[in-house]
Amino acid sequence: MPIITVTRQYGSGGSDVAARVAAILGWTLLDTTIVDAVALKMGVPTDIIRALDERTPPFVARLADTLALGTPQVMSPAAAAAVVSPDERVIEMTKRVMEDAVTRGPVVVVGRGAQVVLSQHTDAVHVFCYAPRDALIRRIATREGVPSLEAERMVSEVNRQRESAVRRHYGRAWSAPEHYHLCVNTEWLGIEGAAQLVAHTARDKFGLASSD
Repeated sequence: MPIITVTRQYGSGGSDVAARVAAILGWTLLDTTIVDAVALKMGVPTDIIRALDERTPPFVARLADTLALGTPQVMSPAAAAAVVSPDERVIEMTKRVMEDAVTRGPVVVVGRGAQVVLSQHTDAVHVFCYAPRDALIRRIATREGVPSLEAERMVSEVNRQRESAVRRHYGRAWSAPEHYHLCVNTEWLGIEGAAQLVAHTARDKFGLASSD
């Protein structure tokens, strides 16, 4: 099944781009629904799983407490033996949720290491959404209603955490362009322009007819 993964710098509007691409193509969007599915399968609160993406300071401690007794029934014996830390259990389940979803139809998957998890699929387009640093800061300041200095701190911290998480869990450089088929400057193109470019690329790659 055709797949588009959208990895995004915090503040680039990549989630908005992905949602628009899914709407243009009529594909399923996997964004926060991934979090919901993982939480349901693991039997833990959704906010605990969501914290994996933001990597908030108390995340590991909270997750360890929540999964202290484990949920071995949701993991294969091989995976259970290999996975050590609580957050890696979430990573394993996230992989399973993604792989299951892509068997059911064309999908646009946002973040959560999808560009690595689904990298072996030949029917995939991997997209990285980025923007100049000042544009990232402006978007976060406006969206979150915080001063520019706080937005700058948030942009630095979240993007650092995303880079670190992908390197730690998948051994890959999160922002390295060679891991993507298409790198999109959302400040230059805008959300709609970026979405149209990604959708056009997918149609061309997969031989899809335009819905226009």
